[in-house]
Amino acid sequence: MSDEEGSPEARERRRRSIAIALVLAGLAILFFVMTIVRLQGHVTAFFQ
Repeated sequence: MSDEEGSPEARERRRRSIAIALVLAGLAILFFVMTIVRLQGHVTAFFQ
């Protein structure tokens, strides 16, 4: 591990990157779930 990787700036950058990745993953999951729910509504209406 080099000196730069252990610096406070590098740790803060890593924390920020992880936070952004988690937010993006959460949004992707939310959009996926919303799409599935909407499609289920259309499928059930089609077969009634």
